[in-house]
Amino acid sequence: MREPLPPDMFDEICPSGLTPIRFGDKWAPLVIACLEHGPRRFSELRVPLRRVTPKGLTKSLRGLERDGLVRRTSHPGAPPRVEYELTALGRSMLEPMKVVCAWVGEHWEELLDAREAYDDRLREAR
Repeated sequence: MREPLPPDMFDEICPSGLTPIRFGDKWAPLVIACLEHGPRRFSELRVPLRRVTPKGLTKSLRGLERDGLVRRTSHPGAPPRVEYELTALGRSMLEPMKVVCAWVGEHWEELLDAREAYDDRLREAR
């Protein structure tokens, strides 16, 4: 049996929202991170991705599958079991994502300041 994903894997102030570099859709990098250590079922992914609606997670998984980053495997049985796992192409995304996350960690304050200044300018222009 594999280790469950921790519910706090992506805390409320996860830096993924600050990343100016996009990997797929809004949730794709988080899904890829969840699949780093092996295949997972949809219900397992929902634990750390509790902020993502089931519809949003399904859309993200389908997009990743379409791009060749994730493989969906349906296992026969009652009930049928579906698992998602990274392909070799998907695994090749892990290192660039780690580099981007490290960069965001180093520039966290600057990114927050820039966004706050931008939002302030928008409010003043109204």
